Amino acid sequence: MDVMNIGVDHSLNRIGGEVQQVIDTLERTDPHQLDAVADLIASAPRIFLMGAGRSGLALKMTAMRLMHLGLTVHVVGDVTSPAIGPGDLLLTASGSGTTGGIVRAARTAVDTGASVAAITTSPSSPLAVLSKATLIVPAADKLDRSGSASEQYAGSLFEQIVVLLGDAIFDTLWHRSAQSADELWPRHANIE
Repeated sequence: MDVMNIGVDHSLNRIGGEVQQVIDTLERTDPHQLDAVADLIASAPRIFLMGAGRSGLALKMTAMRLMHLGLTVHVVGDVTSPAIGPGDLLLTASGSGTTGGIVRAARTAVDTGASVAAITTSPSSPLAVLSKATLIVPAADKLDRSGSASEQYAGSLFEQIVVLLGDAIFDTLWHRSAQSADELWPRHANIE
């Protein structure tokens, strides 16, 4: 194949195939973990979300959707984010599960009586160990440049899956809430 003539359609098909493989694997391995994270979100008085870099950006999309449901949501690091406490939930995304700031935040959350849920590629990572519910994504983390788990650069596949998992959890909680789209809409930002 002449790599100089590869079109975007080729890349889109390859990326779509990788995403579908991860979704198929998640559905086969432990679909109840998705429900466990959704249940933790639904039962927490406040949800704090934290990720670094692109994983953090992907998780912020979930924060917005959970806010649309009427949940009390905070993105860790925002100046208006309060202290986490008993009963709260820290939802994290870290491909490696070893990102220092995220692991420290998870330890703090557990120490205060909050629960932690993690989206990661590593079931034995410090973050996964601290988590009450863990979604293991079979994708490369940002340091894996071998091309074996994904042909995409760095943690791209992981970050794409974080967005899709967040949307799937939101969609589940939305349907459970029986709120109409018209009921959610007034919470959408009106000073953009």
